[in-house]
Amino acid sequence: MNKQMTAKERQKVKLDTPTDLGSNATRDISGALNALLADVFALYMKTKNFHWHVSGPHFRGYHLLFDEQGDQLFAMTDEIAERVRKIGGTTLHSIGNIVRLQRISDNDADYVDPLDMLAELREDNQTLIASMRQVHELCDEENDVATASLIENWIDEAEKRVWFLFETSRRGDPSGH
Repeated sequence: MNKQMTAKERQKVKLDTPTDLGSNATRDISGALNALLADVFALYMKTKNFHWHVSGPHFRGYHLLFDEQGDQLFAMTDEIAERVRKIGGTTLHSIGNIVRLQRISDNDADYVDPLDMLAELREDNQTLIASMRQVHELCDEENDVATASLIENWIDEAEKRVWFLFETSRRGDPSGH
């Protein structure tokens, strides 16, 4: 019996990328990476939001820090999405898709104190690190060393962001020493 393909099946065939990962691995790793991608977009937007709305005596330093970190997050988005495609998956298509998958919450407040901005971004980056470690474990289970290697670099970058956010928020030694 010659079965005709549906439009959705034809589209999938057009996007199939050869990979030696099994179909379950492709599905699971792609799904995990897409959730990670949604979180990175959410954190990017929050970081840029704080970049645009920071104020106060440390404006310049915070403004530049948030801009630098936003650029780093945005650069990750293409790497994550392209990795999903390389392993035979499909990736995010829209803002709505991001909203459905993101686990990092938005901040729509009219005003956020600069120290609260630093703390919130630090916590969100720590959440992102925990998520990346989970995806890394999945990659290890599926022997996807290339994705695991990329994630290791992203974890290192996120740990640096946490470090900078932490150090920037410190008030120094109150005794003056």
